[in-house]
Amino acid sequence: DFDSKKKRKVAEIYQALNSDPIDVAALRRMAISEGGLLTDEIRCKVWPKLLSVNTDDLPPLPGKELREDNKDYQQVLLDVRRSLRRFPPGMPDDQREGLQEELIDIILHVLKRNPQLHYYQGYHDIVVTFLLVVGDRLATALVEKLSTHHLRDFMDPTMDNTKHILNYLMPIIDQVNPEVHDFMQSAEVGTIFALSWLITWFGHVLSDFRHVVRLYDFFLACHPLMPIYFAAVIVLYREQEVLDCECDMASVHHLLSQIPQDLPYETLISRAGDLFVQFPPSELAREAAQQQAEQTAASTFKDFELASVQQRPDTVLRQRFRERLRGEERTKSILTKPRTNRFVKLAVMGLTVALGAAALAVVKSALEWAPKFELQIFP
Repeated sequence: DFDSKKKRKVAEIYQALNSDPIDVAALRRMAISEGGLLTDEIRCKVWPKLLSVNTDDLPPLPGKELREDNKDYQQVLLDVRRSLRRFPPGMPDDQREGLQEELIDIILHVLKRNPQLHYYQGYHDIVVTFLLVVGDRLATALVEKLSTHHLRDFMDPTMDNTKHILNYLMPIIDQVNPEVHDFMQSAEVGTIFALSWLITWFGHVLSDFRHVVRLYDFFLACHPLMPIYFAAVIVLYREQEVLDCECDMASVHHLLSQIPQDLPYETLISRAGDLFVQFPPSELAREAAQQQAEQTAASTFKDFELASVQQRPDTVLRQRFRERLRGEERTKSILTKPRTNRFVKLAVMGLTVALGAAALAVVKSALEWAPKFELQIFP
């Protein structure tokens, strides 16, 4: 049954690829639905379509002159040298070292062609995924498009926009499970535990490459904010672990920053798509802005900057703001806080992204966003 489903899906993917014009909506549905795009051979054909990259007009391979007098070269070199675990186990050293050289060149090429972009630690975790799947030349084109669109906010000179995206995490959790949300607020854990998840599309924290590329299928087919929805469903999936934890920042942060490797990825992908449909970013924008305004350790720029430099979220958030709303005032704020009939809403939806209306809605949101590629909607 699995083999027949796989063969049927492969046939549907190639049918969409061979349509005139290419059926990008169908390709997005295939990338979202169970199993994603199935093979790297298919990804080489579909990922460019999802990113609107013309494979007939690829840039030439970058030359070694990029490394001369490049302000980012030393940092990129250090990060790439530390990226051994991102390559398949058992790969011969000379092959891996060759790929690492290609990885450095791709990163420097994109940065040189787009001086408005700023390198951040973790960027190489995304680039290496594309390199391993599609090869250096196509990876260069895909990463450049990705960097000027999906990843654009992470590549600003400051982390203000990254911080703002993280501020969507708690409102999503609040919509689904107020108990977990309020527990995390009481623990003052903030959102830094999810920083490396977000800015590497989970490439830095997942050890199995199959799971990484499955998530990339999903994220490339969806709205740019989908990774933060996926981060939220991971936290929600671990509800009991969170609630059983000591209600203090250090304990909750330690728990959440250690991401399990045996997650039910297809189930979580479906749930993330469902939540995006039920609680789209436009509905959460006000709460995200309120998160920005709250004085918690997680919302201070210094902590985010430190986390980005060290890629060690467990070394930050040492200071806690103790003058918080407590006792009756906090209880009152929770009781009077407007809450939607979220549980009824969730029960009524009962959808999965694998099939049905939720998939269509997620694809529609992605398609509405994707044509703006050419409009350069990001400054």
